[in-house]
Amino acid sequence: MSEGWFVRPATVADLDAVYELAGQTGPGFTNLPHDRDALKLRLERSQRSFEADLTRPDDELYMFVLQESGSGRIAGTALIFSSVGTKKPFYSYKITRLSQHSRQLERIVTTNVLNLVNDFAGASEVGGLFLMPDLRRSGLGVLLSRSRYLFMALHRERFSEQVLTELRGYQEPEGVSPFWEGLTRRFFDLEFAEADRFHALNGNQFIADLMPKYPIYTNLLSPEAQSAIGKPHPAGKAAMKLLEAEGFAYQGYVDLFDAGPTLQANVADLRTVKDSNSAIVSADGNSDEAARERMLLAAGRLLDFRAWQGQGRIADEGETLHLAPASLSLGRLAEGDFALYVPTP
Repeated sequence: MSEGWFVRPATVADLDAVYELAGQTGPGFTNLPHDRDALKLRLERSQRSFEADLTRPDDELYMFVLQESGSGRIAGTALIFSSVGTKKPFYSYKITRLSQHSRQLERIVTTNVLNLVNDFAGASEVGGLFLMPDLRRSGLGVLLSRSRYLFMALHRERFSEQVLTELRGYQEPEGVSPFWEGLTRRFFDLEFAEADRFHALNGNQFIADLMPKYPIYTNLLSPEAQSAIGKPHPAGKAAMKLLEAEGFAYQGYVDLFDAGPTLQANVADLRTVKDSNSAIVSADGNSDEAARERMLLAAGRLLDFRAWQGQGRIADEGETLHLAPASLSLGRLAEGDFALYVPTP
């Protein structure tokens, strides 16, 4: 089912489709707000980023969409921020373990402490991954997610050495955030849904402005709030597994808003980047599909970038890639062009 779909850069012309997708994301999905004006600004910023002549990251936003080649249907989005925390702080909570000892009582008390930090300044960030529910068992989520790393592999000069991602935090079935209710709300006269919308449009600076600057002892929070720290939204569990398989790791950082886990990695250590190879493409005249293997493919620079899944044969010690005609067409490739490929099971 994944064949016939490809990932490409989003443009302002995609506003209607992206707005429709944003209406289905649900609370806490801050990278894709259901606000037409905000989305238009993001698409304009993204298009400027793709068009810019750059040799290093400078706070760019790259937005991608998943499109079906035949119908033109757009069914998913993904984002990359080239460098966070440089134009304005990128705040997180870092969890540390604190032990205190009383000789008189002969007792040790240990607790977790939340510290407000800006440790990711300059890192790249991937986010905004959303796929229509009817396609979530099709393999397209993997294509959409890994297309970002292929774009980074083709444009290494535009990104940091470190990359992170923030996952939406845990919410109860009725949409309540235990962490928000147990801590953050005490400093704001806002309902979670209202604060979530403001967060999506304006970022988390307002939280950092009004929250205590001192360490927060988690044992002062309700049990529900404590258990939500570092726990992903139920809808994000599959995405977290994909990220961990890619090489991301949770190292004790969480979001200020809902305490969702922040995962991090080095770009060079990402599985897609490490396993990708470049080869000259050629039309495969062999009609035997069994001779080909499935692979993730990418080609093109900047606005011409495309990523897709197809079938091909590797030859000449990896220097030539024979692609099925459908794969050549989907990638808009001609004989002698270069493409990146990553074999997939």
